[in-house]
Amino acid sequence: MDIRDLTADDLDAVLDLRKRAFGPIPAGHVETFRKLVHPTLAAGRYLGAFDGGRMAAAARLRPFTQWWHGRPQPMSGVAGVTVSPEDRGRGVGSLIMRAVIERAAALGDAVSALYPATTPIYRSLGYEHAGAQNLMTLPAEALRTIPPGKDVKLRRMGPDDAAEVIALLHRLHGAARASGPITYGEDIWRLWLSEEDDFLYLADDGFVVYRWDGQDIEVDGVVAGSADTARALWSLVGTSSSVAKQVKAVVAPDDPVLWLLRERSKEKTEQVRWMFRVIDLVEAVARRGYPAAVGAAAVVRVDDPLRAGNAGLWRLEFADGSGAATWLGQADAAGEDAPVLSVNAFSALYAGIPTATLRRGGLMTGDERHDEVLDAAFAARPYMLDYF
Repeated sequence: MDIRDLTADDLDAVLDLRKRAFGPIPAGHVETFRKLVHPTLAAGRYLGAFDGGRMAAAARLRPFTQWWHGRPQPMSGVAGVTVSPEDRGRGVGSLIMRAVIERAAALGDAVSALYPATTPIYRSLGYEHAGAQNLMTLPAEALRTIPPGKDVKLRRMGPDDAAEVIALLHRLHGAARASGPITYGEDIWRLWLSEEDDFLYLADDGFVVYRWDGQDIEVDGVVAGSADTARALWSLVGTSSSVAKQVKAVVAPDDPVLWLLRERSKEKTEQVRWMFRVIDLVEAVARRGYPAAVGAAAVVRVDDPLRAGNAGLWRLEFADGSGAATWLGQADAAGEDAPVLSVNAFSALYAGIPTATLRRGGLMTGDERHDEVLDAAFAARPYMLDYF
């Protein structure tokens, strides 16, 4: 089985593979797919596994920016992992994912995330469940009670606003010390902002993207930097409540809308889980943001069978919102009682999963004296607004 970069000439085979794996592709989605994947081809971010001349599997690494405690860093979003039906059970999926992990490292991405169709294969390669896309459903009329924001000017937005949207997300996710959300590059944002059936509105410090879904309203996201803008955007969606029955919205776990509603007792929330992996431990620790109030150090031992550079004893130091990892070797007296984590567990810890959860889940062992420092430094409520 050979692994190589895909080219535009391979896209027909990719589409055939996707059809065999996931079912028929609507005709209107084919052209969109080609536009979406074209940038990844030239960047070496689409890989295929071939048995002779036949494509057996494919996967792409989407170039995202991801925020961790308000600090952005490059992230490889793994998508389109597809294995031909006749090649399943032969280890082809594991083979191409190993190539994906190595390519992410070569491209300089220190972290990676994906939405799994199944957990075991990705867990066996070092990914672990970390966060979710939260889909909230509430009666449309509930938004009618939100008073519009004062002096908030909204305008319709389109493809030419892509750069402004990206700059806005950098500012707002940073200010909110957000963990987990991602954003696309300008070329993909221009594509999203050209959707004819979407309603898109932009304020000085926020925006909303929504559409009709039968008799319901589907909200891709509301991002706001102030109370008035949050009210203005959510009340705008609420103007359809005389017709719409429900609003289905992608939200952060602590989205302000939950505190803007007049009545709140029960919300229906579904979660689409995503998994996360640290690719380069030193760079991942250095690029992440941390609570500025945490000034401390901890020692941990990490095991990573796929990425030898991540394995061994590490001293983690945190100060002034930044972190650093120093390798202490494979054996050191200081690490005799250090907590022991697989790369899965370290990836989950990095994403804010508490040490108590990791220990009770059997993912973390060893001395507990560093747990409080680790919890304080890596504290997060990870989420994404986008599915990929």
